Amino acid sequence: MVGKTLYDKIWEAHVVDETDGEAILYIDLHLIHEVTTPQAFAGLRVAGRGVRRPDRTLAVADHNIPTEGQGLGVDAVADEEARLQLQTLYRNVKDNGIEFFPMGDIRNGIVHVVGPEQGR
Repeated sequence: MVGKTLYDKIWEAHVVDETDGEAILYIDLHLIHEVTTPQAFAGLRVAGRGVRRPDRTLAVADHNIPTEGQGLGVDAVADEEARLQLQTLYRNVKDNGIEFFPMGDIRNGIVHVVGPEQGR
Protein backbone atom coordinates (compact mmCIF):
# COMPACT_ATOMS: atom_id res chain seq x y z
CA MET A 1 0.00 0.00 0.00
CA VAL A 2 1.37 3.40 -1.02
CA GLY A 3 1.26 6.17 1.58
CA LYS A 4 -0.43 9.50 0.96
CA THR A 5 1.49 12.37 -0.54
CA LEU A 6 1.81 15.65 1.33
CA TYR A 7 -0.54 17.16 -1.24
CA ASP A 8 -3.17 14.47 -0.50
CA LYS A 9 -2.88 15.04 3.25
CA ILE A 10 -3.27 18.81 2.93
CA TRP A 11 -6.16 18.45 0.48
CA GLU A 12 -8.04 16.01 2.72
CA ALA A 13 -7.51 18.23 5.78
CA HIS A 14 -9.26 21.10 3.98
CA VAL A 15 -12.22 19.33 2.35
CA VAL A 16 -15.51 20.71 3.66
CA ASP A 17 -17.74 18.78 1.26
CA GLU A 18 -17.21 16.56 -1.75
CA THR A 19 -19.95 15.57 -4.15
CA ASP A 20 -19.69 14.02 -7.61
CA GLY A 21 -15.94 14.62 -7.76
CA GLU A 22 -16.20 18.33 -6.90
CA ALA A 23 -14.86 19.55 -3.58
CA ILE A 24 -15.47 22.61 -1.46
CA LEU A 25 -12.27 23.43 0.40
CA TYR A 26 -11.63 25.53 3.49
CA ILE A 27 -8.86 28.01 2.75
CA ASP A 28 -7.54 30.02 5.70
CA LEU A 29 -6.59 33.10 3.66
CA HIS A 30 -7.86 34.27 0.29
CA LEU A 31 -5.93 36.89 -1.65
CA ILE A 32 -8.19 38.11 -4.45
CA HIS A 33 -7.97 40.56 -7.36
CA GLU A 34 -10.14 41.96 -10.10
CA VAL A 35 -9.47 39.53 -12.95
CA THR A 36 -10.85 36.24 -11.61
CA THR A 37 -13.22 37.36 -8.87
CA PRO A 38 -16.16 38.49 -11.03
CA GLN A 39 -16.74 34.85 -11.98
CA ALA A 40 -16.16 33.62 -8.43
CA PHE A 41 -18.66 36.05 -6.89
CA ALA A 42 -21.20 35.29 -9.62
CA GLY A 43 -20.80 31.58 -8.85
CA LEU A 44 -21.40 32.22 -5.14
CA ARG A 45 -24.57 34.18 -5.93
CA VAL A 46 -25.90 31.45 -8.25
CA ALA A 47 -25.20 28.80 -5.60
CA GLY A 48 -26.88 30.89 -2.91
CA ARG A 49 -23.64 31.15 -0.93
CA GLY A 50 -21.85 34.08 0.59
CA VAL A 51 -18.21 34.58 1.43
CA ARG A 52 -17.74 32.30 4.42
CA ARG A 53 -14.86 34.21 6.02
CA PRO A 54 -14.66 37.78 4.71
CA ASP A 55 -12.37 38.48 7.66
CA ARG A 56 -9.84 36.06 6.11
CA THR A 57 -10.03 37.61 2.63
CA LEU A 58 -7.94 40.48 1.31
CA ALA A 59 -8.62 42.13 -2.04
CA VAL A 60 -6.24 44.23 -4.10
CA ALA A 61 -6.69 45.98 -7.42
CA ASP A 62 -3.72 44.51 -9.27
CA HIS A 63 -3.68 43.38 -12.89
CA ASN A 64 -5.60 46.24 -14.52
CA ILE A 65 -4.04 49.22 -12.74
CA PRO A 66 -2.63 51.82 -15.14
CA THR A 67 0.97 52.90 -14.67
CA GLU A 68 -0.03 56.54 -14.92
CA GLY A 69 -3.15 58.42 -13.87
CA GLN A 70 -4.09 56.31 -10.84
CA GLY A 71 -5.12 59.50 -9.04
CA LEU A 72 -7.92 59.94 -11.58
CA GLY A 73 -9.67 56.86 -10.16
CA VAL A 74 -11.17 53.71 -11.57
CA ASP A 75 -13.69 55.46 -13.79
CA ALA A 76 -10.77 57.02 -15.71
CA VAL A 77 -9.19 53.65 -16.63
CA ALA A 78 -9.10 53.77 -20.42
CA ASP A 79 -9.58 50.06 -21.19
CA GLU A 80 -13.28 49.27 -20.92
CA GLU A 81 -12.85 45.62 -19.86
CA ALA A 82 -10.23 46.54 -17.24
CA ARG A 83 -12.45 49.32 -15.89
CA LEU A 84 -15.44 46.96 -15.63
CA GLN A 85 -13.37 44.34 -13.78
CA LEU A 86 -12.15 46.97 -11.31
CA GLN A 87 -15.64 48.40 -10.80
CA THR A 88 -16.97 44.88 -10.22
CA LEU A 89 -14.27 44.17 -7.63
CA TYR A 90 -15.07 47.41 -5.80
CA ARG A 91 -18.77 46.47 -5.69
CA ASN A 92 -18.16 42.84 -4.64
CA VAL A 93 -15.80 43.68 -1.77
CA LYS A 94 -18.20 46.33 -0.51
CA ASP A 95 -21.20 43.98 -0.73
CA ASN A 96 -19.31 41.22 1.10
CA GLY A 97 -17.45 43.23 3.76
CA ILE A 98 -14.00 42.28 2.46
CA GLU A 99 -10.87 44.27 3.34
CA PHE A 100 -9.66 46.01 0.21
CA PHE A 101 -6.54 47.90 -0.87
CA PRO A 102 -7.90 49.82 -3.88
CA MET A 103 -6.07 51.61 -6.63
CA GLY A 104 -4.14 54.48 -5.09
CA ASP A 105 -3.92 52.92 -1.59
CA ILE A 106 -0.29 52.95 -0.42
CA ARG A 107 -0.66 49.27 0.61
CA ASN A 108 -1.90 48.18 -2.82
CA GLY A 109 0.34 46.29 -5.21
CA ILE A 110 0.90 42.89 -6.75
CA VAL A 111 -1.50 40.44 -5.11
CA HIS A 112 1.23 37.81 -4.60
CA VAL A 113 3.48 40.36 -2.91
CA VAL A 114 0.94 42.26 -0.80
CA GLY A 115 0.06 39.25 1.37
CA PRO A 116 3.60 38.68 2.64
CA GLU A 117 4.26 42.43 2.84
CA GLN A 118 1.27 42.77 5.13
CA GLY A 119 2.29 39.82 7.28
CA ARG A 120 -0.56 37.67 6.07
